[in-house]
Amino acid sequence: MKTRFIKFLSLAAVILVLAGCGPSAHVETSRNANFDRYRTFAWAEKKDRRGRSGNSTMMENQIRDAISGRLESGMGWRQVSRNPDVILSYDVLVERSSRLESDSRYSWGGFRTFYNPYSRRFYNVYYPSRFMGYDNYEVPTKEGTITVTMVDARTDETVMQGWASDEVNSRRISGKEIDRIVNAIFRKWESGTRYNNQYNDRRGNPRNSGRY
Repeated sequence: MKTRFIKFLSLAAVILVLAGCGPSAHVETSRNANFDRYRTFAWAEKKDRRGRSGNSTMMENQIRDAISGRLESGMGWRQVSRNPDVILSYDVLVERSSRLESDSRYSWGGFRTFYNPYSRRFYNVYYPSRFMGYDNYEVPTKEGTITVTMVDARTDETVMQGWASDEVNSRRISGKEIDRIVNAIFRKWESGTRYNNQYNDRRGNPRNSGRY
């Protein structure tokens, strides 16, 4: 019974660690927005200070594809070239950060040899190692943040802005890292939308949103 309980605690600890390793996401939505009437989207044009359109990098294309994919497959929206319901834009930031690591520290363990003068023999005594605590230290890392902004095409009002951060390997965020960060934003948004809809439906109030 004790062994089963220890195994259960170990499994629970692993699950908690894995759950805490995902990107940290935040979402803010306008209380005036009615997302039920949105069906189409388009991307804002990227221009430099002189008003000229710039060429997109591979990373930028991957970010747009990841966001568009979530809207199309998860919400049934369509990307259009004329008269969209919402305009999308994004921002990417990679900055230096650090991660706290911990190493377990144990006392010395092993055998020591003693001499018995009465029997004139040597004998060994085993001393088990004991847990002494943790050695904590910081490991330098890079943190990538993607921010997705959604604007109502008719009113120019920002109706949704979500952002998530996660540890990345370099200043150029990889495709897998982009998918992980973007998915965290949309999971947060979709879960908050479902909660607000259920809450307002029970109260019989119009659907609205906020920060979650």
